[in-house]
This record gives sequence, structure tokens and C-alpha cells, in this order.
Amino acid sequence: MPLHHAVLALLTQRPNHGYELKARFEEAIGPQWGGLNIGHLYQILDRMVRDGYVARSQIAQRDRTDKTLYTLTEAGRTEVRACATTRWVRTGGFRDELFLKLLGAASLGSDTLTTLIATQRQTYLSELVGLTRQRRAHTDDPLIALLIDAAIAHTKADLQLLDNADRHLAPLTAAQADSVARADSMVQADAADPAAAADPVEERRERSGRRARAGRPSRSIADPWRPVKSILEVRRTTALIAPLDEKRTDRQKSQPGMFE
Repeated sequence: MPLHHAVLALLTQRPNHGYELKARFEEAIGPQWGGLNIGHLYQILDRMVRDGYVARSQIAQRDRTDKTLYTLTEAGRTEVRACATTRWVRTGGFRDELFLKLLGAASLGSDTLTTLIATQRQTYLSELVGLTRQRRAHTDDPLIALLIDAAIAHTKADLQLLDNADRHLAPLTAAQADSVARADSMVQADAADPAAAADPVEERRERSGRRARAGRPSRSIADPWRPVKSILEVRRTTALIAPLDEKRTDRQKSQPGMFE
């Protein structure tokens, strides 16, 4: 349910002004959701007033500024009822920063992956302790208790994922180990045979210099712009010929007997 539908649901009980709605939302949802930004809330209320879901009125106060009261309209009641009875479909995918951290750790080898898994497991265990404490404190708040239960289930699922991460990511860590081993062997081979590690470009330039000193034409370095020059030359020739062909075609149409 989008946030504006949650605000409409709160207004089904009674009219409220902005700060009352903020307090009621945070009280109903609990600490796991986080605080509701008052500026964002007023943007939502302004949009719902324009859409006809909420009516706005002013209540005069003797010793302070007037209070703005928001009341649910019949159109707003229909909207929140339609939203509350429509199934919710996840559209953003199952994105979690943990998977990006696992990717980075696996690309650095099995030791790094093992370190991340151990550190993250300890973090999740600490979160479970805090969630269990919150759950005991909100036994009499059904909605908050349900949200905390969801957070506990999610954290336990993350712990189970970590338990299987080593096995699932073994191919990645093995590939990384092979890549490092190949790189090390190439470095060792280059150190053992410096001639084999010579820069091929520099070697071609050296041969070209020897040919030039011997009076023979150099074949080592070709003109890198030759393909581009050839294409430009063909385009230039085509641009010169095309107008002549068009004139010949026009003459054929006007004097067909001359070209038969």
C-alpha cells in the first residue's frame, strides 16, 4: 500500500491535522518503519486535496495560528477501500545490498568471503536480540507486533542464506583462485625469460628502425588512418558523380531518343 493510502486509512477514523497524522502513523507502525517526514506528509496531503480524496478546512485558535484540518471525502473512502482489497505485487525485485557485498567478497577469494560471512552473521544475531526485545515490549500492539515478527523472520532467512553462501559461491571463489594462479605464473615466466616479455610494439619499431638504416622500406607500422581515408575518398567521389548521374537521368526523361 503506498504511503498516501496509509494516510487515507488513518483519516477513516477521524479528521486530523498534519502533526497529529504524523504521530498516529508512527504510533501505529512502530519503530521498525522509521519516522514520517512532516514535509513529505504535507506534500501527500496537498496532492490528495487536489485529487478530491481529502477536504481541507481551517480552525481558528485564540493564541496561535489557525489549525488546518484534513477530512476524508467520499471519493477518498472509495479509494482506500479499493486499495485495501487489491492484491499487492512486488515490482522492484528482491534487491538487498548483502548480495552486492557477497559478490565483492567472492571476487576477492574464499578467505575474504569467509570473513564477510562471519562478520555479517554476528550482525544478524545482534539484530535478532534487539528485535526479540522490541517484540516483548509491543505485545499489546497487534500491528507493530506483526511488523516485528516479519523483521525477525527476514533476519532468520538472512542467517540461513549466509549458512549456504560458501557452498553456492564456491565456483566464484575457485575461478578467482585460478585467475590469480595464472597471473602469478605469467609473472614468474616473464621474470625467467625477459626476452619473451618484451613489448611487441617496441619490437616492431626496432625492426622498422633497422630496415630504415639498411635502406629497405619499413613494413612494421601501417598508417592507422588508411581505412578512414579510403572511406572518405569513396564518399567524396560519390558526391562528385551523383549530380552528373542526376543530370543524365533528367536528360533521358526529356530527350529519350538521344540515349537509345
